[in-house]
Amino acid sequence: MDRLNPNTTPATPDPALRAVDQSDVAGGTPAGAFDPWSYRDEAGVAGTNLIGYKVEATDGSIGKIGSDSAEVHASYLVVDTGPWIFGKKVMLPAGTVSHVDHEEQKVHVDRDKDQIKAAPEYDETATDPGYRDKLGGYYNDTYTATPPGWLR
Repeated sequence: MDRLNPNTTPATPDPALRAVDQSDVAGGTPAGAFDPWSYRDEAGVAGTNLIGYKVEATDGSIGKIGSDSAEVHASYLVVDTGPWIFGKKVMLPAGTVSHVDHEEQKVHVDRDKDQIKAAPEYDETATDPGYRDKLGGYYNDTYTATPPGWLR
């Protein structure tokens, strides 16, 4: 009954019971690191169907969302760019989404048009992890904590 005795000092937690560092978990990302395949908590995406929403880069509109995936550590948007870059489709990893305006049905991403245009071409038939790693690596390399022109 020591647990109920208010005069006893609480035991020091066992260090082994502390939260697990995500860098030690397969597929995890170290705290504070950019994770291209997960939506940011502040983006406002949770539980929302984004298909049909317009996509805004930091320097203007780039198209509409044609499909998406909300898989854990594998979330992305497929954007139909229409005539903007000759009607091709691009895959944007979830981590590029900075925020969503549900009233205007717009998804804002923290990349400019040139960065998106220069991304590896979307290949809907590619199922190998190498393709995803290549795409994620591209967006990870273009990530900055505060994108140009943005005030946070």
